Formats: sequence, structure tokens, C-alpha cells
Amino acid sequence: MIIVRSPLRISFGGGGTDLPAYFEKYGGAVLSTAINKYTYAIINQRADAYIQIISSDLKVFHHWNSVEEMNLQANGGELAIPVAVLKNMGVAGGVDVFLASEVCPGTGLGSSASICVSILHAVATHLGMSLSKQELASMAFSIGSQAVGTSVGKQDEFASSLGGLNFLKFNEDGSTGIEPVHLRATVLRALERRLMLFFTGTIRNSWTILKEKESLINNDGEGVIQALHWMRGVAQDMRQALLQEDLQQFGLLLHEAWENKKRTANHISTPFIDYLYRRAREQGAIGGKIAGAGGGGFMLLYCDEGRQNAVRQALAREGIQEMRFAFDFVGSRVLANDHPEARLMSAAFGGRGLAID
Repeated sequence: MIIVRSPLRISFGGGGTDLPAYFEKYGGAVLSTAINKYTYAIINQRADAYIQIISSDLKVFHHWNSVEEMNLQANGGELAIPVAVLKNMGVAGGVDVFLASEVCPGTGLGSSASICVSILHAVATHLGMSLSKQELASMAFSIGSQAVGTSVGKQDEFASSLGGLNFLKFNEDGSTGIEPVHLRATVLRALERRLMLFFTGTIRNSWTILKEKESLINNDGEGVIQALHWMRGVAQDMRQALLQEDLQQFGLLLHEAWENKKRTANHISTPFIDYLYRRAREQGAIGGKIAGAGGGGFMLLYCDEGRQNAVRQALAREGIQEMRFAFDFVGSRVLANDHPEARLMSAAFGGRGLAID
């Protein structure tokens, strides 16, 4: 049995510039961090050719007599990502696959990409393949895009695979530059403490919003290109504010970025979300945004610690609850591996075990 865990993420600025329709022409940039909420993939080898996949989040179970029988439309496409991974990686023989997440899908924290990273990492380990974190992210993006069948942003797989606080550059030639944002421990913890996540009570299909944004990019609809140029620039400004240890400026930029993001596609916000955000700002939140593509899911807020209780109480009166979190600096990792070859290697090291990350 192999167990892999991969983190979810929060994107601060630059979202939308990681779409191929944009960065292949102009180059994109995103500032994001992984958080300690995770997806899990468990793979168990079978003695026969039978394959079964269970997703606890989607409440879906499906099985096939062999890999050759698998198709991306299984269960209406709900299992397209794990099916695409198994087929692309050339898995031969039977396996049981179990998938789970600590946060329900469709909430803006990159769960689909994280699941893809988890299962790809687990399958690669099962096959005895060694992938760097960047290779893992790149392969997950490629396979995940194929499974979805439409353009998606590129940032999520890198955040989940790498972990940490990173400035990601998406180059016109398709390559990705990774620049970790190194902060003093006291500054990093202060930033972590001043960020709050609240579930708005709604979930959404981000692919619909991303598809609309891609169409607007291709046609420069409503000046979306200029808006995305600005989003790319504000991600750089946010990084600079953090490096200068100016957290107040970071919070203000978060607010400006959210106001600008709403210009890049329809349905990024709703009247209810606007109301919640306004109430949070009235109680002391400096900035914020809806996580991910928008439309629902989690609301991220930047708020000084002395004002946070007022914000919690105001949103609680609207039925909105907070989810506490911390940053993750590990990224995707193998938690357990009792594959026969792994046991032999463990024995060779005197039975002390072998960490495979």
C-alpha cells in the first residue's frame, strides 16, 4: 500500500495569468502558498488485472476489468483525473485506488490539481519512478488538462507539489520559473496569523469561469488583457511588499487585486459575496478575495489580529464559519510505502525505514 498526501493552496495575486491563453503570449506570474489542508491518494496493488477507484469526496465508485477498458467519461467524467493518470502512466495490472480530501471540491483551494498531484505521485511511486517536484507538477498539469478537456490554470499543481510560499513565473515557451519567497520566521508567522479563511457556503465549477476567461482573453473582451497585465504586476508588488516586510501594504494590494479581478470575467463574485466582503471590511479586514477562480467557495481575508474577533462575529451572524489553517512547506509527500521493493530497501538500511518524498 502506498499513501500520498498533497497540500491545497491559496493564491494571493496573479490568478488568470497562469492560463495558457494568456501566458503563452505575455508571460504570467502568481504569488501563492500551500496550506496544511490536504488531499490523499492510496494505492494498493492487486493480484489480478481488476481496477477500482473510490472517491470519498465525490461519493463515486467505479471498476474495470483492465486498464484498457478505462475511459475518461467514467461516471460522467467525475473520475477523469485518476483515469487519465493511470492510463498515461501505463499502469499494468490491477490496483485499488482511494481518493479523499480534507476540504470538499469546488471551494477554490485547488483540490482538483492537488488530487491529480497526489495520485500521480502515488502511481509513480508504485511504478518505481523518481520524479522531482517540478517534474511532478508539470506532469500533473499536462495530464489534468487532458482529463478536463479544456484550458485550466497552471499554478495549482506547482503549489501542491512544491509546498511553501512561492512566486511562480509562467513563461511564453511553456516553462515555469519557481522563486521561493524567503521571509524571516517572525514575518512569516505574522502573515500566517493575519490571514483568515471563511467558507461562503457555496461551491462552484471553476472550469466554467476559466473557460469564459479564456474566451475573453482570446478576443480581448472588455479589456480583460489589460486587467490581467495589472494582475501580473500586482503579484510582483505583493512579493515586494512581503520582502520589505510591509504586511499592511500586502493587505491593501490584496484588496486592490480583488476589485480588479472582478473585471476579468462574469460570475467571479455575487451580491452575497460582495455583501460578506463589505461586512468584513467594515469590521476591520484590510483586504481579501474569493479563493480560486471565484463564484463561491472560500473567502480569504487579511486582518490585523486585534480586529479578527469582530470579523468572525460579523460573519458568524451571516452563517459563515472560519476554517483555521497554517502554511505547508513540505509539498506532496509519500506518507507510507510498503511496496515489496521499498521493504527490501528498508531492510538494507537495518530496518530503520526509508522516507520517500
